[in-house]
Amino acid sequence: MTPVIDDEGRTVPVPGEVRRVVSLVPSLTEAVEATAPGLVVGATDWCTHPEGLAAERVRGTKNPDVERVLALAPDLVLANQEENRLPDLDALRAAGAAVYVTDIRDVDGGLVSLGRMLDACRLTEPAWLREARELWAAVRPASPRRRVVVPIWRRPWMAVGSDTFTGAVLDRLGFDNVLAGSAERYPRIDPAELPPHDLVVLPDEPYLFTADDGPEAFTAPSALVSGRLLTWYGPSLVEAARELPGALGAQART
Repeated sequence: MTPVIDDEGRTVPVPGEVRRVVSLVPSLTEAVEATAPGLVVGATDWCTHPEGLAAERVRGTKNPDVERVLALAPDLVLANQEENRLPDLDALRAAGAAVYVTDIRDVDGGLVSLGRMLDACRLTEPAWLREARELWAAVRPASPRRRVVVPIWRRPWMAVGSDTFTGAVLDRLGFDNVLAGSAERYPRIDPAELPPHDLVVLPDEPYLFTADDGPEAFTAPSALVSGRLLTWYGPSLVEAARELPGALGAQART
């Protein structure tokens, strides 16, 4: 065993060669599988990328089947500070599993964290991570900066609030979330009582907003975007750097 330190500062006993990984986070599943196909032997029901993933399903991020995870005999279990519950991770640790926890809060920190996580999996830096780093280094924030609202649900209406990866992505692109000062990460909102804003960003997950379902509730222009590009970290960061500036900028200028 060669111990590594995860993002929470925990020492994780990782073997010199990692052959079996269980990932409890969709973004991390995609990151590992895109780098070393077949390494992920267990994943959550929400792990939809890459397409055709053959890993055994171990339920969700908030309710993983601990016994099923352990039965897969993973060399390493991947988790995230926000996505996964401490009691589940502690149960895995108590049973002898090596659990590596990431803590990703913004783009640049996320790129560093992903590199450390892949290194813990005993993998060399993949081309997609180098490309993501280069693309984001070249991103220039919109000027002037724009004020945005990011609904994530309706009935009831909810939106992105404080301390979210989505907010950090938008900030990096030059778009300020007008609800960033909220006491909640995902507060309920009334579309008629929002702070002044220039753009409404409507993702297709977790609620599937469409041209006919969402824009009509707001007076500001709307941009329909892939929710994966706003909330996932991993290979999706390459697509996000390429697509989001144009998608958001075009609507903000209308």
